[in-house]
Amino acid sequence: MNELTPSSRADELRAQLQAQAHAYYVLDAPQVPDAEYDRLFQELQAIEAAHPELLTVDSPTQRVIGQVLAGFTPVHHTVPMLSIRTETDTEPTGAVAFDMRVRRELELDEGAAPVEYSAELKFDGLAINLRYERGRLVQAATRGDGETGEDVTQNIRTIAEVPARLKGVAAAVIEVRGEVYMRRDAFNAMNERQRELIDQGAKNEKTFVNPRNAAAGAVRQLDPAIAAKRPLSFFAYGLGDVQGWAVPATHSGLLDALAAMGVPVNTDRAVVQGASGLVAFHAEVAAKRDALPFDIDGVVYKVNGRALQQRLGFVTREPRWAVAHKYPAQEQMTLLRGIDIQVGRTGKLTPVAKLAPVFVGGTTVSNATLHNLFELRRKRVRIGDTVIVRRAGDVIPEVVGVVPAVRARYVPNFRMPRACPVCGSAVVRERDGMDHRCSGGLFCPAQRKQAMLHFAQRRALDIEGLGDRIVDQLVDAGVVRTLPDLFKLGLANLTALDRMGEKSAQNLLSGLTAAKQTTFARFLYGLGIRHVGETTAKDLAKHFGAMDPLMDATLDQLLAVNDVGPVVAQSVRTFFEQAHNRDVVNDLRKAGVTWTEGEGSAAGQVLQPLAGKTFVLTGTLPTLTRDDAKERIETAGGKVSGSVSKKTDYVVAGSEAGSKLDKARELGRPVLDEVALLALLASVAAGA
Repeated sequence: MNELTPSSRADELRAQLQAQAHAYYVLDAPQVPDAEYDRLFQELQAIEAAHPELLTVDSPTQRVIGQVLAGFTPVHHTVPMLSIRTETDTEPTGAVAFDMRVRRELELDEGAAPVEYSAELKFDGLAINLRYERGRLVQAATRGDGETGEDVTQNIRTIAEVPARLKGVAAAVIEVRGEVYMRRDAFNAMNERQRELIDQGAKNEKTFVNPRNAAAGAVRQLDPAIAAKRPLSFFAYGLGDVQGWAVPATHSGLLDALAAMGVPVNTDRAVVQGASGLVAFHAEVAAKRDALPFDIDGVVYKVNGRALQQRLGFVTREPRWAVAHKYPAQEQMTLLRGIDIQVGRTGKLTPVAKLAPVFVGGTTVSNATLHNLFELRRKRVRIGDTVIVRRAGDVIPEVVGVVPAVRARYVPNFRMPRACPVCGSAVVRERDGMDHRCSGGLFCPAQRKQAMLHFAQRRALDIEGLGDRIVDQLVDAGVVRTLPDLFKLGLANLTALDRMGEKSAQNLLSGLTAAKQTTFARFLYGLGIRHVGETTAKDLAKHFGAMDPLMDATLDQLLAVNDVGPVVAQSVRTFFEQAHNRDVVNDLRKAGVTWTEGEGSAAGQVLQPLAGKTFVLTGTLPTLTRDDAKERIETAGGKVSGSVSKKTDYVVAGSEAGSKLDKARELGRPVLDEVALLALLASVAAGA
């Protein structure tokens, strides 16, 4: 196949860039990562530079792409909203190259003083122009094509951070330019609400790919009520039209002035000198990029002095005095070669994308999470697709979407396995749940460490001295494979471990010996059956009284237990249907672990005066920990709930009590402090 001529390739690139820019700027639904768009854009720039005769006035390199959507009133920008040059060399040399261009344009020799710059963050949001007349906000508009944008005033008024009136300034006109964005925590919370709506069967609802497009989509809504529901924020970074106000002589001074007017201005900015200052700022922000509460994809350098800005001027669609210096892209495209299954420490099965290696987020990635089967289906991901992979900081790389394309052949949907790929146990999906799980908790090698740590915790068998470091060594060395193996350990096994002296080893052996005598409820909780917490374990222990009847219980018998519903009943039934889980229980018995049975029999039951009473704990009590208070209430037969309702009998409140206390007062529920709780427990104990 013949290679394309420069003319044909330029035409092809223009068509691709226009289509991608339309999806990004107009539809707020990008189809490729920013890095891919930048790569195509620079290729077109290179062709046009090498072949000036191919340059066209409508080329994406010569104009700002965007358009006014139907339904919005067009707004003409008195001062055009242009874009700025992008420096995609993510190394420090990108900053050095910009400084060299500025010095060359200003005709500064090597001995001249360094140029002063204002260095700022490059926000990943939607550019907005706010027009203030006599200090009052009268209009807000999107950038559009740079000359004409969309009137989104009512939507912008819903953003609490955007001041309706400027402080201390009543100039005829001040146009503030900045970025509408969405914080990551707000974005994640919004997406969680969207998932809940989708799970409840709501129509026309969706989750959002990233904060930038969620913010842009909210601003460009015809209904301001929808925008008001989206958690939007704003940062200012410049000016448009100004009438009747003396603009400060420096860009940094301008930002200070805007902040004094009550306009949000990001504080992660600096005035620096020369290339070395730019390089240092780029490195400083890179080090804390992932800790920022919002997304950025680079930093922006601007010549600080306005007089120098005017000398440098503009070229086509961008100023010569500013540049955006990118960081390594957090999203890239690559080929999905296959899908494997990873079994986590809690038994969750996660589909993992096997990728053609791609450099993203500063490292080469060949695996990425697909979260679960339903996310995989929602994103319409199939083997052989070109996918978009995202990696930000230390976050596990994930596949965020598919690049739209017609598949060359039919590819079936991926299906989750019926048996665990690690241990062969049955794979189950809870009713209305999103995740698939291995049911071989005590047997599955992938879950060994988690199972042991849960079994050893204070609320279960309370094995003193058995923590993460010891469990890691015991399992990794193959000394312990199942829970019963813990009680077969000897002094030689333990002293062979790293940093384990004879005294520490003896203490652990003593802890294991002490843990052999426990209660039925603690033992049951320690088995780590999904959905069986402390309270449910106590309810099951009281009801069945012994392990064997519980292991043989039918679903109907389990459903007869207080507060046990279909999900918990099925989880218990599935756990004990696995022969290897029953084997572990029996092997623990043989290893000498015993527990008090008969808790459910008439002889074994103790009168519990608070039976049927529901308590809610909130805040910090003076002397009792949350666990101590809970244990005392449950010992007296009461139940501790996590939320306040009309069925709540008492709310126990300590210092810094929050919304639960407010809810209790609203519903008229009795509120106790620690003294009143202890008095109640003492009185019912005396009455018993």
